[in-house]
Order: sequence, then C-alpha cells, then structure tokens
Amino acid sequence: MEQATLNQKIKNFKFISTDSTLTSFESLLNKITILFFYPKDNTPGCTQENLDFKKFYNELNPYEINLIGISRDSLLSHQRFSEKHQLPFPLIADENEELCRYFNVLKTKKLYGRERLSIERSTFVINESGILVKEWRKIKVPLHAEFVMSYIKSNYEQLG
Repeated sequence: MEQATLNQKIKNFKFISTDSTLTSFESLLNKITILFFYPKDNTPGCTQENLDFKKFYNELNPYEINLIGISRDSLLSHQRFSEKHQLPFPLIADENEELCRYFNVLKTKKLYGRERLSIERSTFVINESGILVKEWRKIKVPLHAEFVMSYIKSNYEQLG
C-alpha cells in the first residue's frame, strides 16, 4: 500500500469525523493542517495529549490552521470523548485503519506479554498545498503540543 512520504503530496482520503463538514483531505487544502494520531480515547496519555493540544488551540486561530486528532475509535466514542473534554477541534474515526496504514503509525506493541497492533503516537504537518512537510514519531506526551506550536509559529511563513 502507498504510504505518506515527507515532501510529497498526500493522497485524498475520505473519512468521517466529529465535524460533519470535514470529510476528506481535499477539504483541508488552503490551510496548514496538523494531524495527530493517538492510540485510544479516554486513556490517561491520550486524554492528556488532547488536552495539551486544546490548551494551545487558541494560539492557532490567528494562523487559521486545521488541528485534527485521529485514532481507531468509533465516531460515537470520539463524540463522547470530545464532548466530555470540550475539545475545540475535530477527531477522525479511522476504524478501518486506512489512515493509520497510510501514515504508517500502526506498530506491534507488547502489553502484559501479549503482542497487539497499536497506534504509535505521531504528529504530521501538511502545508496548504497538501504536501507533508514535517513529522514527529514515537511521541512522548509531555511538552509535545508545545513543540508543535513552536514549530508552527517559527515556520509559518515557509509552510504557507
């Protein structure tokens, strides 16, 4: 399967999200987009990551940037999670793992001695033309959202 590659245009996927107007990558063009993949709604690390991005969300408003979380959870799970934490950005439900595979974020992890496929916490920046320009993989939650915001602020002119 084709995969997202740095400095290449991303494929135009269709998907469902908590924002009914957000239905494909094509609908994201003309704005810089930050996609962050996280393993599961309502788990401590993933909740903190979403709350950290929420904290910096208002700083993105002057830049008119799309910020979107993605996991394999259902749309209903995302809606409940988003409402519970009053998230100001949409969440994409990638139940069929199409986006996870395209961005190569599914990794085998061991948990309690058992191997299972899970999302490797990752963040991607896509420019206004749909080109993947930056990626962070194997993310540790503390300070990550702050690093992403600093990158956007420092590189905004080059990303447009």
